[in-house]
Amino acid sequence: MSDQSCAAPRHEHSVPWFWPMAAAIEMEQTGMKLFRDNLRFVAEAEKIKSPPPPEWASENRIALDLDTMRLRDFSTGDSDALPVIIDAPYAGHSATIADYAKGQSLVETLMQSGLTRVLVTDWKAATEAMRDYDIDTYLADLNLAVDHLGGRVALVGLCQGGWLSAMYACRFPDKVASLVLAGAPIDTDAGDGPIKKLAHAMPLSLYQEMVAAGHGRMLGKYMLAGWKNMHPGEQYLGKFLDLYAHIESRSYITRTERFERWYENPLDLPGAYYLQAIELLFKQNRFAKGEFTGLGRKLNLKDVTCPAYLLAGAQDDITTKEQVFAAAELLGTPQTDIVKQLVPGGHIGLFMGSRTLKDVWPGIADWILTKGARPATEANAHKHKGATS
Repeated sequence: MSDQSCAAPRHEHSVPWFWPMAAAIEMEQTGMKLFRDNLRFVAEAEKIKSPPPPEWASENRIALDLDTMRLRDFSTGDSDALPVIIDAPYAGHSATIADYAKGQSLVETLMQSGLTRVLVTDWKAATEAMRDYDIDTYLADLNLAVDHLGGRVALVGLCQGGWLSAMYACRFPDKVASLVLAGAPIDTDAGDGPIKKLAHAMPLSLYQEMVAAGHGRMLGKYMLAGWKNMHPGEQYLGKFLDLYAHIESRSYITRTERFERWYENPLDLPGAYYLQAIELLFKQNRFAKGEFTGLGRKLNLKDVTCPAYLLAGAQDDITTKEQVFAAAELLGTPQTDIVKQLVPGGHIGLFMGSRTLKDVWPGIADWILTKGARPATEANAHKHKGATS
């Protein structure tokens, strides 16, 4: 083996940058083209290691600036249309996943499909002053956002934003015209995914220790390390090998840089919020059981009678389809007003996958337009009729 490859372990953090070049030398792949590719690889890998924060792809304004979030408004056109709030995940990454890139944006797709008032919950990274914020804090600020928009909205909950949206619909059923749950873990005991196993296998004391180490917060870098450990080969070395193989492709490099800006800039979460989610939702499954208290009231999914759209990924190893589709039996919504759709792909692809955005979300937008047209008085009458039949 070459001296260069032997030297690599002394700089373990540079191994992903270094060893593909050493391998090329050993295979006698010489020449100026290879040398230039190697230099470009090192430059691009440095950007991936410490990328700048992610950016929003579409123009927007801040409609409301609250302790927990900035409510970003992407609306154009009819200001009297039913507002659609995309409740982005607050699970350790930026809400820009909802507006990831031109041609790969859920916001853009919904608006091009006829929804003119689209907003996103841009959840803030937790400071030490926010360490005691709990789930109630986020429900209360979501309620402020809904009231700011007139008191009635369509909610599109992505992943963790799905269970928060479902909680909100339980607590304020008259304020939700329709509910989309995409990759949302509603019944966390359903299925057999790795997140469920991890939540039950690790003692609560370990999560508490991590929060204590973050001075009352769950630091994003801890969660990022956990996600990477689920697929260690892909997460640590695979992306650098892919980059090296595509070093001459400017579009590939641009896509890689954009993804790493989102992925490698995790958000810190309040310890109280995070530990509640782990203990009460994932370990004890209280929300699905009707035993979770939100804003002073037990939350019962049967109180949700608005139309519901359930979207799951066939290869989703974060939120299994069983955790999403369990909502069909738990909600009070008539079965005729519930849509269940299983699509190819994994978790992130549900929100920003090009195929899903092209083939699935325009239909969901049409569904929101149809279901959101029902006046609140008619929706209430429908609810009371169902309760007495």
